[in-house]
Amino acid sequence: MTAPLALPKSRQQLILAILMLCSLLIWIENTVLSNTLETLADPVRGLGADPGQLQWATGAYTLAFATLMFTAGALGDRFGHRTVFSSGLVIFAGSSLCAAYAGDAGQLIAARAAMGVGSALITPAMMAILMWTFTGPARAAAIGIFSTSAGVGMAAGPVLAGFLLAHFWWGSVFLINVPVAALALVGLAMLVPNFRSPTPRPLDPAGMLLSISGLVALAYGLIRAGQVAAWSRTDVWVPIVVGLVLLAVFVLVELRLKVPSFDPRLFAQRTFGGGNVALGLLLFGVAAITFYNAFYLQGALGFSPMKAGLANIPTALGALAGAPLASRLVRRLPLRLVTVPPLAMAALTMGGYGFLGLQTPLVWIEILLLVQGLSVGMVIGPVTAALVSDLPLEQAGAGSAVTNTVRQTGSVIGIAVGGTIMSITYRNAIEPSLEGASGPVRDQARVSAEQARHVATAIHRPSLAQAADDAFIHAMHVGAGWIAAIALLGAAVLLITLPSPSAGKKNVPAPEPDYAEARSS
Repeated sequence: MTAPLALPKSRQQLILAILMLCSLLIWIENTVLSNTLETLADPVRGLGADPGQLQWATGAYTLAFATLMFTAGALGDRFGHRTVFSSGLVIFAGSSLCAAYAGDAGQLIAARAAMGVGSALITPAMMAILMWTFTGPARAAAIGIFSTSAGVGMAAGPVLAGFLLAHFWWGSVFLINVPVAALALVGLAMLVPNFRSPTPRPLDPAGMLLSISGLVALAYGLIRAGQVAAWSRTDVWVPIVVGLVLLAVFVLVELRLKVPSFDPRLFAQRTFGGGNVALGLLLFGVAAITFYNAFYLQGALGFSPMKAGLANIPTALGALAGAPLASRLVRRLPLRLVTVPPLAMAALTMGGYGFLGLQTPLVWIEILLLVQGLSVGMVIGPVTAALVSDLPLEQAGAGSAVTNTVRQTGSVIGIAVGGTIMSITYRNAIEPSLEGASGPVRDQARVSAEQARHVATAIHRPSLAQAADDAFIHAMHVGAGWIAAIALLGAAVLLITLPSPSAGKKNVPAPEPDYAEARSS
C-alpha cells in the first residue's frame, strides 16, 4: 500500500488504541527491570547475579534497541510496517517468555537482548502506522494522545513490578508481556493495513554489523573493568580499543554511502550535533542514576519491591508535568533559556544522591525524584523536536535515526560506566571489613552488597551486612559525583551550541514535543 487510505473514524480510534497499548508495553518494559534488579541479585529469591551481569541484563536490551532501530525503519518501508510490527511483537513475546523462565543470568541476558530486537522493530513501525492512519489536525491530536502512554508506562512500570514481585516469582514481570502482545497481534491483523513507503530506503547490513559489534565490545570492556582489579589486563583494554575502532569504521562506512541509515554528516550542523551530544550525556546520567536507585531503595534501605515502585512515582509525575510545561514555554521563550537550566538542574539532582544515606527521610528522596523527573521532562521533548524539525524534510528520517541511536547509546554507556564505578569503589570500601574472614566469604562479599548481606545472614555476622551497606553508600556517593559532572557537561554543550536569546526567539513547532520526532519517523 503506497498511499494513505481514508479510514473510518471508528477504525482510526481502534488503531490508535492498539498503538497506545503497544507503546505502553514498551515503556513498562523499559522501567520494570529497574525494580527487579535487587531481586535478581539475591541468591535465594533471584539468580544471584553479580553487578556486571545485571549491567548486561539492562544494557543488552538497550544495546539491541539502539543499533537496530534505524534498520527497522528501512525494513518497514520495504516490507510493510504491519509486517515488521507483527514480527517485532512475536519476537518480543517469545523472548519475554524465555526471560521469565531463565535459569541463570546468561540466559536472562540473551533473552533481554532478543527483547531489544523486538522493541527496535516495533517502535519505528508504531509511529509510521500512526502517521499513515491520521492526517491534518487529527494527526496532531492523535500524537498528543499517543504520547501520554510514555508517562503512564513510566508510572505504572515500577508499581506493576512491585505488585508482581510481592505476590509471584521474579519471572512474572516478563511473563505479563505475553498476553498483551498476543492481544495486539490480533488487533493488528484485523484492523491495520500494511502501510509501506513508495520509495523504500536501502538496507544497511554493514552499518548494522559494525555498530552492534563496536558497541558490544566497548560495553564489554567497560563492564569488565569493574569486575577485575587492574585496567591493564588485556580483557579490559583490548575490547575497549576494538569497540572504538569498529565505531570509527562504522562512521567512515556511513560517510561513504549515498543514503546512509545513520548519517554522521548531520553532526557537522552545530545545533543538531551539539543538541544530540547533550541529550546523549543526559541519558547517560539518567540510566546510571536509575541503576543506582534500584539498589539504594531495595538493598540499602530495605524497601519491598512494591514500596520501591511507589517511591519512584514522583519521577514519572515530574516527567509528565515537565514535557507540556516546556512545550508551552518554548512558544514564548528561546529554546536555550527553556532547556539549559533544567538540564543543569537534572545534573544537580543526580549529584544529590551523594547526600543520601541510610537514615535519609523518605520525603527528601521523593522531592529529589520529583525535581529530577520534572527537569528531564523539560529537556528531552523540546530539544528533540527542535533538532529534527530544524532539518530539511529529506533529512528528517536520517535525523530521527541519529537522535534515537545517540539517546539509546548514551543509556548503554551510562549503565556500563556507572555500574563499573560502583563496583570498583564498593570493592575497595568493603575490603578492610573482610580481614579475618574465610576465602569463600571474602570472595562473595566482594561481588556486591547484595551478596555480602546474604553471606552475612548465613554466617550470622550482622557487622558484615552493616559494612556492606556503608560501602555501597560510599560507592553511590562517588558514582553520583561523576554522573553529575558528565550530565553538567551536557548542559554546557547545550548552552554553547543552541542559539543565544539575543539571536531571536527559536522558531519551534507548536504541537507537543513528540510531534516533530514522530513526523520524521
